[in-house]
Amino acid sequence: MNVLIFNGAIDDRPYATSNQLAAYLAEQLQEKGFSPEIFSLGSTQIPFFSQQEAGQKPPAVDAMCQAFCRADLHIWMTPLYHGSMTGAMKNCLDWLEMTSKNQRPYLTGKVVALLSWADGTQAMQGINAMDAVAKALRAWVLPFSLPIIKDNLYDPQTRAFTAFYKNKLDTMVQLLCAAKSHVVAGIEG
Repeated sequence: MNVLIFNGAIDDRPYATSNQLAAYLAEQLQEKGFSPEIFSLGSTQIPFFSQQEAGQKPPAVDAMCQAFCRADLHIWMTPLYHGSMTGAMKNCLDWLEMTSKNQRPYLTGKVVALLSWADGTQAMQGINAMDAVAKALRAWVLPFSLPIIKDNLYDPQTRAFTAFYKNKLDTMVQLLCAAKSHVVAGIEG
């Protein structure tokens, strides 16, 4: 089963928090027999969404819509930007309007896990913003989200993820994998 890891950060450096999280999640999913695909905004050319331009879907937007529709399970992740997800992430999600005429419009029936990180304790605001958009796009949000305090994410000696956050990330992956049977039942039912 395909899993989309939507990296809402625009930082494409390999050691950036977003890319380390995406790589860790992809590795955990692969070990469980899933086919993860990382969609990173830092390496795409998604233009600003415009209703006037909506009839002419740019190739990058078409590829993005296909990736979102192909995956039944999603993990969305964003750094907290001024109390919300990144603007680039929201813009990307707005382009899913192009799927409104599909047999299964938007993200109907897909399961989305959410995680956000911040320097302080406000990462839940990013999760709340993504939660509202996921539900507006007709997705089911996994009832386990992960707000991350960035200062506590890394072990000071090794710079690897702390055991505390590895456990949380692993729990998210386990719950998302368990949700696959519900997704398959929904597709067939």
